[in-house]
Amino acid sequence: MGIIAHGIDLVDFGRIEQMVERHGERFLDRVFTAAEQAYASSNRNGMEKLAGRFAAKEAVLKLLGTGWRGKIAWTDIEVVNTQSGQPIVSLSGEVKRIAERIGIGHISVSITHTANFAIASAVAMAGEDEGERV
Repeated sequence: MGIIAHGIDLVDFGRIEQMVERHGERFLDRVFTAAEQAYASSNRNGMEKLAGRFAAKEAVLKLLGTGWRGKIAWTDIEVVNTQSGQPIVSLSGEVKRIAERIGIGHISVSITHTANFAIASAVAMAGEDEGERV
């Protein structure tokens, strides 16, 4: 499996908090899936979790080379955790079509937090295996 692309993003918690305060559910539903919102709301540091997922989504869009435009929806990228806590990315819609077109078989993501910021790094790998899918 070869590396195709890398994306990284840094998000200030305050930016996400302002958007939630300003736009409430409309912002949350536009940017985060129900599973992502449930995960954040089940944690005492929910804003940190939302900021981490936002950074991961931005990192994925950067590795695709598209940015957020056209038919791409924020919820085309979902970041959930495995039972052990590792974040994993699932793609759907336009983002999945773009990833498949450029040969991405897997995206590995890492998220970390500081006192005020969330940082995410995403690495796209080619799918060598027919069973490997984004």
